[in-house]
Amino acid sequence: MPARPAIRHVVFFSARDAADIDRIVAGLSMLAEIPHSELFEVRRNTRADALSGEVDVVVYAEFASTEAMEAYKAHPIYQQSIDVVRPLRELRIAADF
Repeated sequence: MPARPAIRHVVFFSARDAADIDRIVAGLSMLAEIPHSELFEVRRNTRADALSGEVDVVVYAEFASTEAMEAYKAHPIYQQSIDVVRPLRELRIAADF
C-alpha cells in the first residue's frame, strides 16, 4: 500500500458570475508553481451530481507535512492567486484531512 499524504487539502469555489470561471481556474492554477505540494490539481466541477450544483471549481492538493502546507500558504504566489480569485468568487469552502 502506498504511503498516504500527511494532509489532503480540498477547496471548493463558486463564481459570482459564470463568465468568470475560466479566470478563477487560471488564478488558482498559479498555485501549481508553488513547490511545497506533493500533488496539486485545479479542475472545473463536472456537475455529475444532480443534488449539488453550487461548486464551480475544485482545488486538490497533498502535502507531506503541516509545515509544507504552511510554507505553501506563505509563498508570495499564494497571495497573488488570492488577489486574482477573491473578487471573482462567491463561495470558498476548504477542508483539510
